[in-house]
Amino acid sequence: MDFWPEFLASSSGREFVAGGFGGTAGIISGYPLDTLRIRLQNSKNGSAFNILRHTVASEGLASLYRGMAAPLASVSFQNAIVFQTYAVLSRAFDSSVSAKDPPSYKGVALGGIGTGAIQSLFLSPVELIKIRLQLQDKGKLTQPEKGPVTVAKNIWKKEGLRGIYRGLGITVMRDVPAHGLYFWTYEYMRELLHPGCRNGAQENLNTMLIAGGSAGVASWVCCYPFDVVKTRLQAQTPSSLRYKGVVDCFRKSVSAEGYSVLWRGLGTAVARAFVVNGAIFAAYEITLRFLFNNGNIQMQETI
Repeated sequence: MDFWPEFLASSSGREFVAGGFGGTAGIISGYPLDTLRIRLQNSKNGSAFNILRHTVASEGLASLYRGMAAPLASVSFQNAIVFQTYAVLSRAFDSSVSAKDPPSYKGVALGGIGTGAIQSLFLSPVELIKIRLQLQDKGKLTQPEKGPVTVAKNIWKKEGLRGIYRGLGITVMRDVPAHGLYFWTYEYMRELLHPGCRNGAQENLNTMLIAGGSAGVASWVCCYPFDVVKTRLQAQTPSSLRYKGVVDCFRKSVSAEGYSVLWRGLGTAVARAFVVNGAIFAAYEITLRFLFNNGNIQMQETI
């Protein structure tokens, strides 16, 4: 009975809960754009507008939310782990900083890198299931493939553990540098926009949204080619294996479609990243403020 009060009284507990709220806000705000990004990455031609129009016309508006149950069911826990891990690692990599001071930018970057490596283990299977659902054609959808649980069962039955973790290597290659830049950019931008906020001054909502959005854009731009390769690898099924691995996927994709294929869908991804990560960090910071102030949150006026 005393678990939650004691858990929320600790710094780690607050980081965990705030991260969970942030992740949920991010999924809900950006999922349609994520579906569009996945379809762009796995197509050989077509603009974002044409794919969006065709998807809505042939499959309905709800198709843009297909597969959301998988990340939404796990994202609160996964994002909570990410922010809690980052809070611990950012200080562990910078032992010279006192408990009252914010971690240095070096500690922030290294903490983000370590967090990216750890969270890939949780994220890779979730994204695999999500991608399989997002790429399904409604007209060809069969009963066993209608939800994340049945998709996961089918993958396990046909491919085993190796199938569940298809794309893990490229997920690590994507998330390790991306998370280092992600957290560094956020801390840098929020301090730039609102000097002193890293030392306790409360920034306004606009600062949270812009700093979070900028962090998301920076991390996606730096890792986007890895994400394209990851999508193509994870979209494969045992009956439609086209690529033997990361290098083979990269070589065949570039050979058939040119280097521009590695940036296909970047515009959609950047737009989504700004919206989603602005929402994530705003929800995260507001929840932290609420928890640390025991519910007495006072938001500054937006600029």
